[in-house]
Amino acid sequence: MGTPYLLFGYHSPNLHLVVDTVDACVGLLLSYLLWGRFLRSRHLQDLLLAEGFVVLAGAGLGVALLLTVVPEPFAGPWSVWLALILRVIGAALVLASALAGNRSLRGASGLRAQFALGTLLLVAAVLVVGLRSQLPAALASSPPASAEHPVITGHPVMVAAQSFTALCFLVASVAFAARGARRRDQLLRWLGPACALAGFARVNYVLFPSLYSGWVYTGDLLRTASYVVLVLAAAREMGQYWAAQSRAAVLEDRRRLARELHDGLLQELAYLRLEARAASGDPAAATRLLAACDRARDEARGAVDALGRNPDEPLGFVLHRAARQVADRYAARVDVDLDDSVSADRQTRHALMRITREAVSNALAHGRAERICLRVTREGPRNRLVVEDDGSGFDPSGATGPADGYGLLSMAERARGLGGSFTVESAPGSGTKVLVTW
Repeated sequence: MGTPYLLFGYHSPNLHLVVDTVDACVGLLLSYLLWGRFLRSRHLQDLLLAEGFVVLAGAGLGVALLLTVVPEPFAGPWSVWLALILRVIGAALVLASALAGNRSLRGASGLRAQFALGTLLLVAAVLVVGLRSQLPAALASSPPASAEHPVITGHPVMVAAQSFTALCFLVASVAFAARGARRRDQLLRWLGPACALAGFARVNYVLFPSLYSGWVYTGDLLRTASYVVLVLAAAREMGQYWAAQSRAAVLEDRRRLARELHDGLLQELAYLRLEARAASGDPAAATRLLAACDRARDEARGAVDALGRNPDEPLGFVLHRAARQVADRYAARVDVDLDDSVSADRQTRHALMRITREAVSNALAHGRAERICLRVTREGPRNRLVVEDDGSGFDPSGATGPADGYGLLSMAERARGLGGSFTVESAPGSGTKVLVTW
């Protein structure tokens, strides 16, 4: 802005019209998306943003289109003042949105806010048109001869209004950037740089005349760059929305499958178990059948949990629930000591949950344990899962065959799949401790 070797304004009525049209269309698109967000979230921030961009779009292309239908005797400086008032209102709405936070509107509050804005705009338009003969000229009738140096010209009210809109956008850019980082909201994150560009565009409007319809200034290009960033924000918002819709559809389908498993397979397994318990012809066969039914029921319950639960549940909560479900069938006690700072991705959570279920089931079914201790701890860069019981114990070296050691092999394979280690500490009469480090 300070160098005399660059021009900051070019006479091009067609380009000026193109810039205003693009800006207005992007503003209306973003307002439409923000209105959809408001209908879902009922947040005051979304409503104020939608209203702000509608007003800014009207200040640009809306006033220009209005002038094409206004009779010649009614044309005059009022159109410049009306556009300026709309830009001030739009910038104030954007700033209010940035500072509104997560406030929610209930009932008819949204309609009242829209009615208040509509009333304000109508009053402003009526005053400007009604006082058109008394309004001063905002700018000289012709632009400056040179655009090589800043020319702060125009009515003081116009310069003050441009300065106010610049301040609104620059403060809003900081607020949106900070809030977007905290909330991980893609739209708010992109609004930060978009408002920064809009703020610097208004700074340029203060230094150079900006309301001549036949000229394109640097401020106009900065403003259009702001709207280009808003297009990216709109694209991210639409992508985020459809990704959320896809996740919701998948989750609903998983819950439907979980209900089908619970109402069908689990009920049949419960019936088979009752029938097997009633069988008295071959006690050994009945015992094996009962054990098979219990294992199948545990597997079905695990599938129901995996399908019907939130896939992003904390690791400690998942492991505690898995151990409790198995222990409740044997009326055993489960003590937990879980470090909430230990987290895991979905695949790791699932593997650790299956290891926990298998270890608790073995302790209760084979070791006749009465108490299970489940611990998850962090040791330096590694994490550790410990399942310890007070059961009868066994000799780990004698349980390696497929008939009696498949559960141990399965747990070891799952632990190795996590890039971790698996060990079993046990002896006859001294309980068992299963350790998984990853």
